[in-house]
Amino acid sequence: MKASYVKPFLLAALVVLADQLIKIWVRNNMYMGQEIHFLGERGMLLYTENNGMAFGLELGGVAGKLALTLFRIVAVAGIGYGLVYLIKHKYNRGLILNVALIFAGALGNIIDSTFYGIIYNYAPIFQGRVVDMFYFPLITGHFPTWMPIWAGEEFKFFRPIFNLADSAISLGVILILIYQNHYFKKQEEEASSPHSEVVEE
Repeated sequence: MKASYVKPFLLAALVVLADQLIKIWVRNNMYMGQEIHFLGERGMLLYTENNGMAFGLELGGVAGKLALTLFRIVAVAGIGYGLVYLIKHKYNRGLILNVALIFAGALGNIIDSTFYGIIYNYAPIFQGRVVDMFYFPLITGHFPTWMPIWAGEEFKFFRPIFNLADSAISLGVILILIYQNHYFKKQEEEASSPHSEVVEE
């Protein structure tokens, strides 16, 4: 493997490995709904399983779950192809590493959806559930009574329960959004360079 491919795919492999080790530990050492607090009430491991998309959204029934998992597999393949394209065409190293994070996160959750059902003997292939465990309700309270729709309801930030794979995806996306001008500046300069090839008709 060429040196330019080593760091991105090594990073992806380490993220996937760490993600799976954490999930396996949680599944083998905690019961569903169990909490292990490490920041008091503001940070904990909370064992849950996500049967659908982010934030607990689901597609209906077995067919919906199968469609979602197959879509995820196609998406991961597309991200992997994009990663190889970026490396091959020498895009910014930071962009490449962030795409590697997104690829690793997507792949980590695909492993759950595809194989956990048969590994843990609760569902056929492609019907597995994604293991989530990190929960940080840093700010809690209630919406004011004058607020429409949510008046008086409980408020928590951050409410979603997530895993390392989700974190890798979020971090990669956020860094790309923050540094997009820097990441794509080189390619724009090369495209507008007077030394660039011009094809005349």
